[in-house]
Amino acid sequence: MTAEGFLEGRRLQLARGVLLQCIMGGYPPARFYGGEDGDLALVADPKQIHRLPWSRQPRALAICDADELSGESSPLSTRGQLKTVIARYAAHGLAPVVATELEFFVFAPNPDPTQPFQPPVGLDGRREDGQSAFSVSSNNGLRPFFSEVYEAMAALGLPRDTFMHEMGVSQFEINLLHGDPLLLADQTFLFKHLLKEVALKHGLTVVCMAKPLAHTAGSSMHIHQSLVELDSGRNVFSDEAGEPTAAFRHFIGGQQACLADFTALLAPNVNSYQRLCHPYASPNNACWSHDNRSAGLRIPASSPVARRVENRLPGADANPYLAIAASLAAGLHGIEQRLEPSAAIQGEFEVPDNLSLPCTLHAALERLKRSQVAKELFGSEFIEGYIATKSLELTSFFDEITAWERRVLAAQA
Repeated sequence: MTAEGFLEGRRLQLARGVLLQCIMGGYPPARFYGGEDGDLALVADPKQIHRLPWSRQPRALAICDADELSGESSPLSTRGQLKTVIARYAAHGLAPVVATELEFFVFAPNPDPTQPFQPPVGLDGRREDGQSAFSVSSNNGLRPFFSEVYEAMAALGLPRDTFMHEMGVSQFEINLLHGDPLLLADQTFLFKHLLKEVALKHGLTVVCMAKPLAHTAGSSMHIHQSLVELDSGRNVFSDEAGEPTAAFRHFIGGQQACLADFTALLAPNVNSYQRLCHPYASPNNACWSHDNRSAGLRIPASSPVARRVENRLPGADANPYLAIAASLAAGLHGIEQRLEPSAAIQGEFEVPDNLSLPCTLHAALERLKRSQVAKELFGSEFIEGYIATKSLELTSFFDEITAWERRVLAAQA
């Protein structure tokens, strides 16, 4: 909308069904969002209104809540779902603290989607060949792009912790500073948006698919989680002697109890399971461990004041609002129900059947469909609408025959 209209307080409305629009552009049947498909109000968060530094023409972006016209948050809004989870913690005198680690690939333009992605040509005239992981000079060939990314982050108020080259060819990772879950979800969303916009200015393509390249590590969005008391700020995962608490155990127990049901919320696309099927550092399990990257729930080495639970299941393609909401809701479920976790695992291990997770989108949606706890925590309207949208996307995927099928199966008798 125009700046004048925004500053005048003109209300921006949006059809309710848009919150269930699938990634191809279509919609599930209207019964999932109300037969009349009435309007929602988009209410800008005054703390999340930003001038866009990469735009030549002055432009701004406002992150909005999607509210029913009667004033309450729409149950179809993922940002609203996250705010509800945070409020449930507050009712217990607790505040979640999270941080996200986002991985992404920087590629050359890919106008033909039937062709694989390629790394860009750097300032040295060469394409990276995969030998730059964790190198101090790994992004020199993309220095103009990353320089503008850093400038844009500063302009949008996105503090960064560390930035590094990851394992994949032209794959990078950023760690955002820990803080309020809603703030971190907003920051993760803004960062992904600015990455793509700045990349286009530099003739590049940023891809946040979970697994854009075969035979290469995928891209994750690990979520680090801890809980503090609202009044004191004390980390309730550690007691006065620095030992793990019952709340710490119950939080892990809740994650273990819910991750299989919530897999479709954390791994939302067909491609998500390409990453999870190749489990190097992408564990498709609900085991927990101290500093073992093979476990879906990892407890990083830290001091007691920084004790936290890292959920390693979400990929870079996950909706940050929904992924954080689902992970925190699982932990709170464990605290409220006093659920005990399994024994911690170390070293190489076999995943018990009860801690394995769905390995396809179809299986994950079927599990979510049967989940009573998901409907209790997020509401039947949201869960049923989400499943309807993702089922449309899965059907669209099955409507295409892949190159592998033509190459391998066509000659079979």
